[in-house]
Amino acid sequence: MENNTVFVLLAGGKSERMGLDKGLLKYKQTFWILEQLHRISKTNISTVYIGLGHNFQHYFDAIHWFENAQTKFEEFQNLNIKLVLNKHPELGTFSTLQSVLKEIKLSNTIILNPIDIPILNPIELNKIINTDNEIIIPHFQGKNGHPIKMKAGFWKNLILLNSSDTNARLDFQLKKINPIKISNVEVFDRAILINLNTKKDWISFLETTIS
Repeated sequence: MENNTVFVLLAGGKSERMGLDKGLLKYKQTFWILEQLHRISKTNISTVYIGLGHNFQHYFDAIHWFENAQTKFEEFQNLNIKLVLNKHPELGTFSTLQSVLKEIKLSNTIILNPIDIPILNPIELNKIINTDNEIIIPHFQGKNGHPIKMKAGFWKNLILLNSSDTNARLDFQLKKINPIKISNVEVFDRAILINLNTKKDWISFLETTIS
């Protein structure tokens, strides 16, 4: 059966606390955003949308094929990659998500992850992808994390929200959903809770993942 789930990776923030665009941090011999794509490539996902906003030119300068991916899908490690620019990144992360959603077919389910949360191991990521409900949220030791899977019946309504409204937050919108439409998937990978906001966070992460 054809997999209609596409991955959405958000990398449109200023990264002010990090001091460098998070997706362009060096991880082993590559950029962090390419490492994240590599992790996605180990699953049964075939299409990825990347949302950029602030400092998009930095990404284009560092990874030259990114710029071409604005107008057509580019292939990377058997993934089809499309870049979407948020023209008003000052409105926040939610506006970047909206910019990407406008480019996705309503026949697609999405799985969403911010650039600063490491994508978990492929076995458990595939478990999230293959679980069927309106909303799928990974759960580790009593806490919810990312990535979050959402069917179009839910995410299409996110596009209609005013991005400057205080309710224009994914967590707020998820709280409005009937709990029966949400499934939690228990995982053993604490990566779903990690948030790489500062240089200290990044150094600690490298020390625990790179020997």
